[in-house]
Amino acid sequence: MPIKSQKDILAKLNIQKLNPMQEEASVALQSTSNLVLLSPTGTGKTIAFLLPILESLDTDCTEIQVLILVPSRELAIQIESVVREMGTGYKVNSVYGGRAGSKDKVELKHRPAILIGTPGRVSDHIHYKNFPIKDIKTLVLDEFDKSLEIGFEDEMKEIIGALHNVKRRILTSATQGVSIPSFVGLKNPITVDYLGQNTSQLKIKRVLSPDKDKLDSLVAALSHIGNQPGIIFCNFKDTIQRVSSHLEAHKISHGCFYGGMEQIDRERALIKFRNGTHQLIVATDLAARGLDIPELGFILHYQLPHKSEEFTHRNGRTARMNTKGTAYILQWEKEPLPDFVTDAKIETISHGKLPSRSQWNTLFISGGRKDKISKGDIAGVFFKQAHLSKDQLGVIEVKQDCAFVAIHASETKMAIETLNNTRIKKKKVRVSLI
Repeated sequence: MPIKSQKDILAKLNIQKLNPMQEEASVALQSTSNLVLLSPTGTGKTIAFLLPILESLDTDCTEIQVLILVPSRELAIQIESVVREMGTGYKVNSVYGGRAGSKDKVELKHRPAILIGTPGRVSDHIHYKNFPIKDIKTLVLDEFDKSLEIGFEDEMKEIIGALHNVKRRILTSATQGVSIPSFVGLKNPITVDYLGQNTSQLKIKRVLSPDKDKLDSLVAALSHIGNQPGIIFCNFKDTIQRVSSHLEAHKISHGCFYGGMEQIDRERALIKFRNGTHQLIVATDLAARGLDIPELGFILHYQLPHKSEEFTHRNGRTARMNTKGTAYILQWEKEPLPDFVTDAKIETISHGKLPSRSQWNTLFISGGRKDKISKGDIAGVFFKQAHLSKDQLGVIEVKQDCAFVAIHASETKMAIETLNNTRIKKKKVRVSLI
């Protein structure tokens, strides 16, 4: 029987109590079937809409009851992960481009209660009647403005037009003043708006570069900032590749994240960032919101975005939930600043040590949830067979058909030699470095 107690769910998520935005959203959803939830990136919108949804699910229904549309694969994966961590017992699946549709079909044969997906892939499944839609009563458009912005309007219109039994609509965004298209069917919504109530302690600073190229100034800025997790934002894939090559030349460990990458490479870059293998990611605006990444000490604009909204979203990656953080603008001395950059003081660079190589590596394990393998099973094997101590084993992430483990760099070779081709829960697994 699925867990329905909010207390149980919050305990599993290690959350002591809901924040004011989450409380207000929960109360609003008890009195309305149409909600617009506006709150900055990182304030917990996913929890805010999931908790009331879980309470309303019909335990006797064996079909999909909730559809959550998202603009990116990463956001789909993130929400799926949150639902699983809640430990409710309800099945959840995500579908998105970049992986085989046949894989979706296998997972969807046993229907989830909650389906999360990108509009393109969900539209395809509905078109080919790969699952019934008559029991979908709740529709969530998460980061709906981003979905519209990147060209999913036709697919969203088609999906919403096909869902005749939707009783509740929830729209979320971290952007103010976005118009909601009429095809969404939102009638007399309640708006919970926390965009003007963000009490973040964000500092915006400028680092001046004597060179238009700015690459050497970037390295100097990183030595000034020191060893802390952060994102370096660029506007183009080509720029990311140039920046990445320069960082590699200075032996600065980092990952890359942009739309043109293979999905598996994007996922692994985020995994290595979350578990500390990389302290830095060089990314486009794709990383500005909707990603499951840790609290950041800073972000750095190697190139400023063209719109104020993206500047806000990038900056929202740090100084989240009342914590401190800094957004650095790397500015060529002769480069004018756009109007949306105000009150950005010049930071005097003090040359320190370059960010050191991480003490962690990431191992791939060829077994996952479908093999009934849990985090505890993996930790047990590493402790008992590889004789690792607790401080030598880091973050473990278990996916549907594989898992990733952070391990102290000094123990990597030994662990691979000891554990490759061993068995975890009757499954013979490969263990390799990624």
